[in-house]
Amino acid sequence: MGLLNRYAETLSELGSFVLPEPLKNMRVGLFNTTLANELALPEPLLQPQNMLDWLHSPVTPLTQQAFAQKYGGHQFGQWNPELGDGRGLLLAEVIDANAQPHDLHLKGAGPTPYSRHADGRAVLRSTLREYIGAEALHYLGIPSSRSLCLFTSSDTVYRERPETGAMMIRTAPSHIRFGHFEYYFYASQKDKLQRLLDFTIEHHFAECKAATNPYAALLGAVVTRTARLVALWQTHGFVHGVMNTDNMSIHGITFDYGPFAFLDNYEPGAVFNHSDHQGRYAFNQQPGIALWNLNALAHAFSGHCSVDEIKAALSTFEQTFITQYQHLMLLRMGIETNEKEQSLAVMQSWLQILETKNLDYTYCFRQLALADINKTQCPFHDIFVSQENRVKQVTLVDQEKADAWWESYRQLRLAREEDTELLLRNPAVIPRTHLLQQAVELAEKGDFSLSEALLEAASTPFERKWDTHPFSEPPSSSAHTSLSCSS
Repeated sequence: MGLLNRYAETLSELGSFVLPEPLKNMRVGLFNTTLANELALPEPLLQPQNMLDWLHSPVTPLTQQAFAQKYGGHQFGQWNPELGDGRGLLLAEVIDANAQPHDLHLKGAGPTPYSRHADGRAVLRSTLREYIGAEALHYLGIPSSRSLCLFTSSDTVYRERPETGAMMIRTAPSHIRFGHFEYYFYASQKDKLQRLLDFTIEHHFAECKAATNPYAALLGAVVTRTARLVALWQTHGFVHGVMNTDNMSIHGITFDYGPFAFLDNYEPGAVFNHSDHQGRYAFNQQPGIALWNLNALAHAFSGHCSVDEIKAALSTFEQTFITQYQHLMLLRMGIETNEKEQSLAVMQSWLQILETKNLDYTYCFRQLALADINKTQCPFHDIFVSQENRVKQVTLVDQEKADAWWESYRQLRLAREEDTELLLRNPAVIPRTHLLQQAVELAEKGDFSLSEALLEAASTPFERKWDTHPFSEPPSSSAHTSLSCSS
């Protein structure tokens, strides 16, 4: 099957047709051959140079119906109707071999009617971070948009400093956001909201059609997917950084990467977005913010659902999140899920140890998975000695307390059959901020070798070979980096 344009053709009044404006001397920086084959792209697009050539012509299947979507959003809690695809274009849609739809969306495509006087461009720093970050989450089992290709250029784009201009094509089931529904609700454009809702159910939530109220079923599905997504974020220490409602996907996938980061040292209140002065989008605030965003979305359903139906949908979030989070965390630790009260106490003690002693989240979970469970004395020193040497952190709690915790943990591990899957739940590598920064600095000089190496590691994060690789090591500094929203 070729490329489709169902959103642009069916909902043409919900945006604007805009031709992409190529950058100067564009060239392919990265191309995801694996994803291209999975998507069953048309044969010409399996060659990255062809994709680049098609973007330079106004009459190709990638450009002739390129479409900028209109939406609004709550940004840091404040409603803003003046949003939309200000630098992105929905190029087309492809249906894969499993009959699943995937948008092809170009980021950094140039000005649109929704650019608000901005240049419509993206910089290499942000596109490369998104490219690697999205692939990493996918292979960790966290639903995400995917990265198909990245183009660099000789253009300079001005943000907080002059930077290299870039473009990327990403994929997602669709690019429909919470903010789409909010915009047409607050604009009192009932007909457009109706058409958007019906399009969403018809093409993306067909299972809702058989419900007594398909719109209530749709809201409920979005609530469930979002709760499960955020549970995965919290389990793996992922911080999105800017959970505005225009950055929330109805599909429950990680979307619109900006100042994202994985925790290094376990700091529940960590904030990475240097524009988030109040800590609204801190790591430990993400579940509450997700529910806040779902409440904002629910207003747009008020003409299609009763108050009781909306309350019923929203009320499922907390239990769905808690159940999923606890289940995932106990699986990561490899401890008994039937002895829930005791297991949760052991889990909470583990997190307190990591927080109190300022220890690296991903590294410690990996080392716990590698620990010799037959030892009767707590092997904390053995587990963390190399980390202690690298980052000069203090040792863990005193040996007596450590032994008591270890025995509780050990009994829960021993109470079940040896878990050979434990290493497959605890990655050795994640796209750490300092590694991404190193990759950006090299890419700005035209060298994508570190980017490619990080992508290889990101696609095989659980393999033992990474345990002795520098990619698995925590950063040399325990202070986390503030990241910029500007991209």
